[in-house]
Amino acid sequence: MSVSEQQLTGRLYGVGLGPGDPSLMTVRAVEVIAEADVIAYHSARHGRSIARSIAAEHLHDGHIEEALIYPVTTESTDHPGGYRGALDEFYETAAARLAAHLDAGRTVAVISEGDPLFYGSYQHMHKRLAHRYPTEVIPGVTSISAAAARLGKPLAEADEVLTILPGTLPEEELTARLTSTDTAVVMKLGRTFPTVRRAMERAGRLPEAHYVERATMSGERTERLADIDAETVPYFSVSVVPSRIADLPPASTAAGMATTAGPATAAGTAAAPATSTATASATATATEASDAGPAGTAEVGISPTPDEAKPSPGEVVVVGTGPAGPLWLTPESRGALAAAEDLVGYTTYLDRVPLRPGQRRHASDNKVESERAELALDLARRGRRVAVVSGGDPGIFAMATAVLEVACQDPYRAIPVRVLPGVTAANAAAARAGAPLGHDYAVISLSDRLKPWEVVAERLHAAAGADLVLALYNPGSRSRTWQVGKTRELLLEHRAPDTPVILARDIGGPEESVRTVRLADLDPTQVDMRTLLIVGSSQTQAVRRDDGTEVVWTPRRYPEG
Repeated sequence: MSVSEQQLTGRLYGVGLGPGDPSLMTVRAVEVIAEADVIAYHSARHGRSIARSIAAEHLHDGHIEEALIYPVTTESTDHPGGYRGALDEFYETAAARLAAHLDAGRTVAVISEGDPLFYGSYQHMHKRLAHRYPTEVIPGVTSISAAAARLGKPLAEADEVLTILPGTLPEEELTARLTSTDTAVVMKLGRTFPTVRRAMERAGRLPEAHYVERATMSGERTERLADIDAETVPYFSVSVVPSRIADLPPASTAAGMATTAGPATAAGTAAAPATSTATASATATATEASDAGPAGTAEVGISPTPDEAKPSPGEVVVVGTGPAGPLWLTPESRGALAAAEDLVGYTTYLDRVPLRPGQRRHASDNKVESERAELALDLARRGRRVAVVSGGDPGIFAMATAVLEVACQDPYRAIPVRVLPGVTAANAAAARAGAPLGHDYAVISLSDRLKPWEVVAERLHAAAGADLVLALYNPGSRSRTWQVGKTRELLLEHRAPDTPVILARDIGGPEESVRTVRLADLDPTQVDMRTLLIVGSSQTQAVRRDDGTEVVWTPRRYPEG
């Protein structure tokens, strides 16, 4: 736009008025309103505008007022484009009305409660006009900030993540997002309140949730969300799940992040003082791997925390973290880890979980599954919320079995235990290679630490004879160096020498590598405990594509006969 054109047109302002109390308007907002020729505001068909009522004392007889009245709000419409079509047509018409004033050289201020670009009605005018006219947006105090201030509770502290959600989301989506975030604000309640409340309850956040209605306005109300009658909830209300850190006593925000350690006993009693994670990691040794895909371990004992009186019973949640870091966590698992008061697990897997003030960590070696399970259940029996951290999926060569085995014994039968799934090492490796598990497959551990090799060999023969794709866990370690060679010999009795074998190492980690070799060329020296093997069936294909990448896939259809 040329300088001469700018001089002939007016200026557009999007003015945030704050949450409702006129005294919370910014100085700049008051200045712009005073200087504007046209004051525009949105309203429902009843004609009453909250934005206008907030700014009323700053309006004068010289202002031209443009009431932008929605044709629909929540009701149905006979517009051929439906609800969205009716609104789009309204926004186009409203923008044209404002453009006429701007073309005439008038300054137009579109006033909006809260902040104009945060769920504000102004943003629809901005999208249609800001590229055509000189524009300035005046930020305002949001209803979120007002709600937190009225509650007197911080929204987020330190590394906590605040998630802002519209209550109009489907219940499943709300539940997933509430589960996975640290703190949250849910906007646009009103008719959505029953859905929001159910989502809060399903996510386990209802005890933490607060309700704020008309923050800073006449008729303001704040209560626990659980106590609210759905029939009384207006649109101008929000739900707040505030900072957990803010509720912790000062000492716990520092001391609570240390890893407890010490030689484990059957009762889970510490015989040595607590150490830090760094100290624990200094005594690394090699050991067996769980589903997550094997890595080095730290020889660390388990120590419990002092008994604490709790008003409600605790629980144990066995959480699958996937094969590597946070990108592999499900929202449900992320939420369970955040909500836990105690984390119990193998050191390598605990290190994947972000440090949270107030949480206690109980790290141990990977070979003490039963002791770790007993410690977790003892803590829960004292009323603690405990997450047992497992790699991959906790039900596949991992901690779920160990926890449930102990939980079925007399002292622990009444303690609630939940198992949350995770991305398996086999699925992660298969995805990196293509789709080798596209047909029937078997999952077998090559470790003979918990079962005789004769059993492993018998199962390999049976699965190979049935022409199943094989996902082979725990193929080797420093103390087990011959199993891969024996496995290759056994499988060659059933499979062609050129059968594709995927060597997937450290999937999701910094040393990730995926290679495909012929079964006859499988070199045991190239396999360690951080490697998972996928051996194809007679139908599995390894194809090099035009971009140079090789993909491995197994057809879903199996030939007859």
